[in-house]
Amino acid sequence: MPGMEPHPAPPADPSGTAVRTQVQDIAVDRERGVTVVFGDGETCEFELEELRVHCPCAGCRGDRDNGRVPWPTASSPQPLAVAGAELVGAWGLSFAWNDGHSAGIYPFESLRRWCDDHHPPTTPDGGLGT
Repeated sequence: MPGMEPHPAPPADPSGTAVRTQVQDIAVDRERGVTVVFGDGETCEFELEELRVHCPCAGCRGDRDNGRVPWPTASSPQPLAVAGAELVGAWGLSFAWNDGHSAGIYPFESLRRWCDDHHPPTTPDGGLGT
């Protein structure tokens, strides 16, 4: 939600990865998208539809792996909206969607990679890179 303040990230490592993935601010517009400001000042915007379609949870990944689109389904409410958002420790963000789905955790590292690459991460682990 607007003004969500994540926990401070650990000190920057020599490569600068921690600063790049540290989050300074998150603004959630329940009907449009999410804006994340990272520790190095980079501002990244994500549309709700792309976040929902690319949900990193096991169920949605399984749907995609089997050629199915996890959202929208025949019963999906339109328009899509965020019913709630929560920080997951100091490393990620979780959404509750108006379609009842709330299983995905979006790691900040994955969101930063998504922003830098201009497309969502496609790694099986949802973007953690491990």
